[in-house]
Amino acid sequence: MIVTQEYLEVETEALTLVKNIMESKIGIDYCLAKVTLKEDAVAQQKIQAFNKAKSAFEAIEAYGKYAPDYKELNREVRRLKREMDTDESVYRYRLLETDLQTILDEISLTLAKAVSDTIKVPAGNPFFTTGKSGCGSGGSCGCG
Repeated sequence: MIVTQEYLEVETEALTLVKNIMESKIGIDYCLAKVTLKEDAVAQQKIQAFNKAKSAFEAIEAYGKYAPDYKELNREVRRLKREMDTDESVYRYRLLETDLQTILDEISLTLAKAVSDTIKVPAGNPFFTTGKSGCGSGGSCGCG
């Protein structure tokens, strides 16, 4: 790829867009929630406990119900996941992360559609993968 003045201008505009997003309320709130989560010792303990239990379960998961303690480990993973997910810091971080991802998906879709309707845009939100949602839109339910 040859770098041209036009390419540099587009890159500059993209960096300006990133700066504007990160300086917006959602960007600032997301960064604060990320720092809060990282510094929350209780939340970090819950995350580590969940990850440890998940790893132990994944080691025997392939053997299914025939593995010793399969049910118990499965229950423990689900219990720890629920405990982690209901932690205030984790919940707030995930909520803001989803909100920010939605904004990024909207921007990506807008940019792609401005260039061509045939450009595919990867998105974290299933609504943005097709640009449509719900029954009758031709989604995975096949009703469209």
